Amino acid sequence: MATPLELFPSVIESIGNTPLIDLSRITRGIDGRILAKLEFFNPGFSKKDRIARQIIEDAEASGELKPGQTVVELTSGNTGTGLAIVCGIRGYPFVAVMSKGNSVERARMMSALGAEVVLVDQLPESVPGQVSGGDLELVEQRTRNIVNERKAFRADQFRLQGNFRAHYLHTGPEIIRQFGGNIDVFCDFAGTGGSFAGCAAALKEHNPEIGCFLVEPDGAAILAGEPVTYPNHRIQGGGYAMVDLPLLDSGLIDGYLKVTDEQAIETTRRLAIEEGIFAGFSSGANVAAAMDLLKTEFKGNTAVVLICDSGLKYLSTDLWEK
Repeated sequence: MATPLELFPSVIESIGNTPLIDLSRITRGIDGRILAKLEFFNPGFSKKDRIARQIIEDAEASGELKPGQTVVELTSGNTGTGLAIVCGIRGYPFVAVMSKGNSVERARMMSALGAEVVLVDQLPESVPGQVSGGDLELVEQRTRNIVNERKAFRADQFRLQGNFRAHYLHTGPEIIRQFGGNIDVFCDFAGTGGSFAGCAAALKEHNPEIGCFLVEPDGAAILAGEPVTYPNHRIQGGGYAMVDLPLLDSGLIDGYLKVTDEQAIETTRRLAIEEGIFAGFSSGANVAAAMDLLKTEFKGNTAVVLICDSGLKYLSTDLWEK
């Protein structure tokens, strides 16, 4: 008999408790197991819905966010979508500030959800669809200006602890409950660093022996201490070659993994065809990194990754061109 579904007062309460899937088909021939947490089951189709909810709830609880106050944030699209949903329901005007280098689907979705979307031109040398650290700095400058002009609350995903707390209090513990804690390694692509830090902290509290590995684009692995030779990589949503990620605790990082554009794209396409999982670039990067790791001394281990968002957000990019 089917279990009755819970009735929620709003879509906000449906955020989280996403499924964990055994990638048994894409890992054929690999000595090990990869479990993937499908974050596109959130209402905004990404893991960022979690932090949007936590940041707003924390700001409400502290009194920093006043009733009816405008909320502003820099976004590659996913955090902005989550904030558009949460702010719309809670009654806050929301302004999303995004580089024109991000996929157009994200801007359209945020606008449809009631956000005011401000698009910022890329640097002259930047490539459309490939947002560099320099492009992100232009978005940051515009975001600060809008916050000051409108006396807004800045939902700063790179610095506010709500980003960390969303994954420490919820995503990490969910993984442990779903698989009984029998996890060996966790791999996560570096954007703000919040999902890595929060999940890693929760997992290591459960079992300090779980290895936690940070994933970066090949050629932009600045967190691993390498020079940036490829700032215009194609993995949207992270890998901005930013040294200052305040949410990251180096004590949680057991190693660094690099993924090429080609690996990320090929693995994302394989996820769709072989597993029926329609995801984005960073999800492919996470799975590719875990597959590489299981071919080393971690043979026979169980790895967990996040499927960060939906492939629907990349239909206008070359991710799905063949």
